[in-house]
Amino acid sequence: MANIGVIGSGSWGTALAWLLHNNGHKITLWSYLTEETEMFRQHHQNVDKLPGVVLADDVVFTCDLEEGIRDKELLVLAVPSPAVRSTSRNMKAHVRPGQIIVDVAKGIEEATLMTMTDIIEEEIPQAEVAVLSGPSHAEEVGKGLPTTIVAGAHRRETAELIQSLFMNPVFRVYTSPDMLGIEIGAALKNVIALAAGIADGLGYGDNTKAALITRGIAEISRLGTAMGAHPNTFFGLSGIGDLVVTCASVHSRNRKAGYLMGKGYSMTAAMEEVHMVVEGVYSARAGLKLSEKYQIEMPIIKVVNQVLFEEKPADVAVNELMQRMKKDELGAW
Repeated sequence: MANIGVIGSGSWGTALAWLLHNNGHKITLWSYLTEETEMFRQHHQNVDKLPGVVLADDVVFTCDLEEGIRDKELLVLAVPSPAVRSTSRNMKAHVRPGQIIVDVAKGIEEATLMTMTDIIEEEIPQAEVAVLSGPSHAEEVGKGLPTTIVAGAHRRETAELIQSLFMNPVFRVYTSPDMLGIEIGAALKNVIALAAGIADGLGYGDNTKAALITRGIAEISRLGTAMGAHPNTFFGLSGIGDLVVTCASVHSRNRKAGYLMGKGYSMTAAMEEVHMVVEGVYSARAGLKLSEKYQIEMPIIKVVNQVLFEEKPADVAVNELMQRMKKDELGAW
């Protein structure tokens, strides 16, 4: 049994706390909000974000960050991507040298173009940082429905430790040394999911979504490979696997926000309607900046930015995508 602190009590943090406790580990769940901690102590579930996933009586709920970190063999950082830097900064004083932090947030910081693990390593240099990602909606993980995910780390031993702590008959974990590829895929699939949702909102069909998913992973893999990631990562769990589920699932907040924008909602109104952080909105600009930095053509990422931040009508954006100049799919001619 391991002593594990889950830092962040949203839907994903709650689901992972439930899973890890079912695996036999001792769990402390930290929340930024005092009222949220009181909600957990009273109801043992996140009534607002993940109702029905009830945590055991011996799970410790706290809003004291030191209590969430002290004496823990492993920390799971499950705050939304915009809060990763500030939370990491606050964690620094309490993290011991070599303490493992597993990032499960998905995003790229717009100002610096850093991945989440890069940010954590910058803010908490004494920590050993890893990442866990893949097709894993909290709503299904919290019901014990089967899925498969990948743990990335600098050292094989760390990845295999994470694998052993998280893995069970319904939660299979692979390992990988390609942390960069895992994180690029995880962040940018949310932007493609916005596009898929917009297409759904416009009333387009399965053909449209299949095309967006296929060309979306092509864009992501081109960029990631140019940045130094392993090409195969983008055709694995954290690439095409996570992209498919995020573009197609009713649980996807990014797809839902896109769907509302396809129906005519503004970006702000769509985010308010979803009631949770829409990670793709925060990663869209970063993805566009990375495409410009590495001189990689990413037309879907570009038009999503135009819909989000330039008020381009969604149907016009789709039409422009379809009317682009003729291309060779393989670039082999």
